[in-house]
Formats: sequence, C-alpha cells, structure tokens
Amino acid sequence: MTTTLKHLLKINERLLLVLFTLYTVGISAQTRPQEKYDSTQRKLATGWNTWNTKSVLSHVLLPEGLAVNLIFKDSRITEDPLLTDTYISQKSKRPETITPGLHAHNGSYTELVLQWKDIQVKIESASNGRDLVLLITPIALPARKPTLIVEAAMLWNKSGVVKKLTEHLEITTPTSSFLISGTLPSTNENLPFSGAHLSFVIDQPSGFYTGKEKNLKEIEEIIQQQRNALLAEQTKFGKYADTFTAIQSVIAWNTIYEADKNRVVTPVSRFWNTFFGSSGVLFCWDTYFGAYLASIDNKALAYANVVEVTKGVKQHGMVPNYVGGSGLASPDRSQPPVGSIVVKEIFRKYREKWFLEVVFDDLLVWNRWWPKHRENAGFLSWGSDYMPPPYDDDASHNWQGAAYESGLDNSPMYEQVPFNKKKNVMELADVGLTSLYIADCKALAEIAQILGKEKEARELNQRGALFSKSLKSLWNNQKGFFYNKRTDTNEYSNRISPTNFYPLLAGVATQKEAEEMISKHYFNEEEFYGEWMIPSIARNDPAFTQQDYWRGRIWAPLNFLVYLGMRNYKLDYARNDLATKSDSLLMGNFRNSKSVHENYHGISGEGLKQGELLNKSDSYYHWGGLLGLIALMEAGYVEGNEKSLVNTPKTRVKN
Repeated sequence: MTTTLKHLLKINERLLLVLFTLYTVGISAQTRPQEKYDSTQRKLATGWNTWNTKSVLSHVLLPEGLAVNLIFKDSRITEDPLLTDTYISQKSKRPETITPGLHAHNGSYTELVLQWKDIQVKIESASNGRDLVLLITPIALPARKPTLIVEAAMLWNKSGVVKKLTEHLEITTPTSSFLISGTLPSTNENLPFSGAHLSFVIDQPSGFYTGKEKNLKEIEEIIQQQRNALLAEQTKFGKYADTFTAIQSVIAWNTIYEADKNRVVTPVSRFWNTFFGSSGVLFCWDTYFGAYLASIDNKALAYANVVEVTKGVKQHGMVPNYVGGSGLASPDRSQPPVGSIVVKEIFRKYREKWFLEVVFDDLLVWNRWWPKHRENAGFLSWGSDYMPPPYDDDASHNWQGAAYESGLDNSPMYEQVPFNKKKNVMELADVGLTSLYIADCKALAEIAQILGKEKEARELNQRGALFSKSLKSLWNNQKGFFYNKRTDTNEYSNRISPTNFYPLLAGVATQKEAEEMISKHYFNEEEFYGEWMIPSIARNDPAFTQQDYWRGRIWAPLNFLVYLGMRNYKLDYARNDLATKSDSLLMGNFRNSKSVHENYHGISGEGLKQGELLNKSDSYYHWGGLLGLIALMEAGYVEGNEKSLVNTPKTRVKN
C-alpha cells in the first residue's frame, strides 16, 4: 500500500470518527432532558413515605413496595370493629378524624392525631435511609383497650415474601430483607387480613421499627431528632414559619405513588382519588399550582407535577380538565391555561434549562389549541368539544362542560349564557380566559427565547398581541373595569368576579387603568372588599349570599392570580393588603384545626361553617396553600413574577 493511500485512509477514519461523534452527541442532546427527568422520578420514588393513597397510616418503602399498615381494632362488642383505610379529608362522614401535623417531603418525619370513636392516639414516624420507626402515643382510650394490628404487605403486585415469626415480621424482596418488630410483646390474635401481621394491646406508648433492635427510648430519640431537623428548616421563613409549615404539610401529605404510571405526584387531596379510578387523579390548573407550591422547597416534586400533568397533551392535544386512573380523562375540555406561567416561575428559582426542554413542545401544542378550539368572535370563550360514544361524561359538549373548563364550576357569571353546540363554546367573550391566554403566550415566549427558539417566540408574541387588542376592547372607561361580553347579543355582562382583574396578569391594563380597577372595585365594599378576600362573585351579586362553591366563597387560586397581576404594576398598598388578608384567612383556619381548605366561606372566613355539607370544601386540598404563597412572596421569601427572565445573565442558567 502506498504512503499516499495510507494517508487518505487515516483522513477518512478521522472524518468518520468526527461524524460519529457529532451524531452521538446529537442523539445524547435529544435524550438528555428526558433522561434527567426519568432520573428525577426514580429518586423521588425512593425511601419510606406515606405513598399509599388509601391510608395515611400506611408507610411504604419504595421502590420495593413494602407497606407497614397500621390498623386499629375496637376490642368491644361493635358492628364496625376495624379501621383500615384512613383519610385526612372527606366528602361524606367517615368514622375516623385525622388531624395532620408535620410531614417532611422525604418522609423523614411525620405526625398526626387519629380520633376513632373514643380512641385517640398520636402517631409519629421517622426514617433514615432504609430504616423506619413508628411511635404510637395514646391520648384517650376506653376502659377496654383497643388493639393495634401492624400488617406487612407487598403493594401494587411488587415481588416479595412476608412471613410471621413469633415476635417479628420477616420480609424478603428480590433486593432486600427486613424485620419488623415492636417494643411490646405481641398478642396471639389472628385476624382475616391478606398480609402477615402482629397485634398489640395499646395501653401505653409503644414503638415499632425495622432493622436492628431498638427500645422505646431509642425510638423516641430518633423521632425527636428528625422532628427537630424539620423544624429547623421551617425557621428559615421567620415570622412566616407557620405559613410555610401549612404549605409543606398539605403538599407532603397529599403526595402519593401511582404504581400504574410508575410516578410520584401530588393530587389535590387523597379523597378525590377515590372518585377517579382509585389510584389518583390530576386536575389541570390544580396540579400546576401544586407544583408551584412544591417548588418553594422541593425542586424534584415541582418538576414531577408539571411534567406529569403536561403529558396529557400527547394524547389529547391539550391538558385535560382531569386525568384519572383506569383511563378516565376529559378529552372534550381543558382548564385555565396557567401551565406556562407556573413553569416560568419554577425555572426562575432553579434555572435548569433541561426542565424547560422537557415540557416546551407540549406547552406550545396546548397554546395553539386554544384559538383553534375556543376562538369566538375574536375573543376566547370557555367550551367543550363533541366526543363520540363511548365517551360518557354527562358534562361534555354542553354548558356544564364549558363551566368545568373555566374551573369555576357553578359561577353566576355564566348563568343564562347559552352554549353554542356548533361553535362548542359559551356565547361569552371571557375576560378571565382571554387574559390568562395572553399571559400564557408571554410566559411561553420567554421560555422559547431562553431555549433559543426565536421563531416560536415571535409566533407566541404575535398571538398574544392579537388577543391583547381584543381584550382592550372590553374595557369600560366609565366604570373603570374590564367586562365580559355576550358574543350572541353584543351586550356586556355586569356579573363580575376576581377574574375581571386578570388583565393585570396579562399586562394589558395601563397603570392608570390598573389604579382605577383597584380603587373602584377591589377596595369597593359593595363588590369585593371586606374582612375576608376575595369572594368569587361580587358581594352585591344575588348569588353571593348562597355561599355555594363558586357562588361567593373565597378560592385561593383566584386570590393568587389577582396578586400576581398586581405585581406587574405599582400597586404596593393593594398587594400588601391582599397578602395580609390571604395569610390571615389561611392561618386562622390552620391554627385552629390544621386544615388547608379547598375554599372558604366568604362571610365568616371559615373553611366550613357548622352545619355546612362536607362536600362544599375539602378540608385538606393543596391549592389552599396558595394563600400562604402570596404572603411568602410579598415578604420576599419567594421571588416575584414581574421581572423578565430573558435578559438574565446566562451564567445563572443551568443545562
């Protein structure tokens, strides 16, 4: 072989190597963001925590799926001797009452008080790595002491063998082995449970543990150590430590593992899961807000909630109103488009570009879906598409489906507004939806610029500008407010809610208009102002006195979106007022009952007034924590939303 030929072969080898390297780097760049997210989910689904949605007395080790279930038995003559499943909130009267306490996100410490009949006990847990300890402290007991059953079981068809030894439970999984033991001698009581179990008479403080032998004092020390570590985190929030505690607890207690989807997520509350396939349900705007709340101190959980709820776009072309177990979903309707707003704010804190890359394409598809499906006379209207059988949601393709899409299920704003089945929308140019969509366009355009997607950024900004022009036409100069308008009669609607303030969030109002809106309407005691803020319909509306769901009650997401809008303007006094009143509403209830409500009575400020039906307000619904997030943001513990991210120094952005 000649020297020249050898030289040419070497050049070709180098060229092939360069091309191969460029190809593999390209492939790696494409898969890297998803790989990072998959790794995030795997790390989340690790360790002991209250992963089982059916019971807050079930402590589960992931990824093994080993559950230690605490079951109480009334030892007296009674028709309901066993308490198996336990929930914090309830839609109809349940036998147990759970008062939730602290809950670390990683399960390192939890506490609650169980009241069942005349049995009251405090239950604490602590974990460190692979070890779990439980401490049960009686508070009040009947004369005939109850029995505690400690059951070990493998959940979700996970592999493992559970055996009962004399004083222990032995568990063997493909990767690990465990012993579960107690500090008291067990009783010889064999009960009809599917899992192996030990039983104990609870007449004194008692402890249970995995791993090496521990006495009660050692368990108490571990519990106290982990409790102190959690409390130390909360002190970082100064006088708002209790506010942060309320937010962290409601998120952590509602975080579960969904085995069928192999994911950690935070549904609105455990009890809602039972209605939607039993394993879990993600509502659209609720879950984005849950992600925002989690982002205060748990980046991975915030990412997980955003990514999992956004996945609905791949199947439905938008984020559905709900996606539950057993294939349940609402392909006919979406919900308020707050996803890009939340994603931008989570990125503001953590500056990890790969997170944006994972969700951008789906958020863009969802953004494009709105004008295609909901444009009405140049505006946007809430709607519900026709779905052929066998889809059997009674609300689809009618007024109720459109109302559900608004998120304001029974709002008086939509009364007597016809649903146009040809257009698939209500005949109402909606200030709230149009404003949220403009804000979505602006937020997603910023994200596009951060990702170097200039073409998409221009598209989004152009679409936002187009709807901004339409929104400006809804301004009433005489009344100093934006009003919804009927698209069939061209008449304006005088029924107003906090959504009429959303043009502040869209940044469409001028400073002068913003000041008018606040002075004439926010501080107007006949409309919105009062001790408890902000009612979901004006106080002078005939529906306000009904205090039925979105007919006058106070909802945290409305307060939150109005507050974010205020931050776009020089409205410091109103901002501070709303932050103070929101925190007072949340904490007044939390300090009394440890509740974080779905909504609050607009006159009394109570989560539920005595005698009200339980289904008017879930008592432990995570988005209630948005009332506290407003206060944390106003106090500077969480960065505000008003500054653009586009001109932020690139050194702060992580890939």
